Amino acid sequence: MAEKPAPKKNTSSKSVRHQVVDHTPIFGRINLILMVVGAAIIALGMFLMAGGKNADPNTFDYKEVYSNTRIVVAPLLIVLGLGVEVFAIFKKKG
Repeated sequence: MAEKPAPKKNTSSKSVRHQVVDHTPIFGRINLILMVVGAAIIALGMFLMAGGKNADPNTFDYKEVYSNTRIVVAPLLIVLGLGVEVFAIFKKKG
């Protein structure tokens, strides 16, 4: 005797699985404040590195272009700002 095919399941009532989505922010308030401070330090370093313009465009002033502010202070501020940004990202939310 031939076997009967298995009865089809009722597919009209699909079971819907609800996923629980966690909407808590990744970074805390202190992390965001540190990120803003780091970005401000980087912006200050960029501003200091840009410096001002020379009074006479026909002359080259070594003291203006190679000043301590542009060569030492500004790059240190940029690196410090990047360090603050990395610290803000890796700091655990408190």
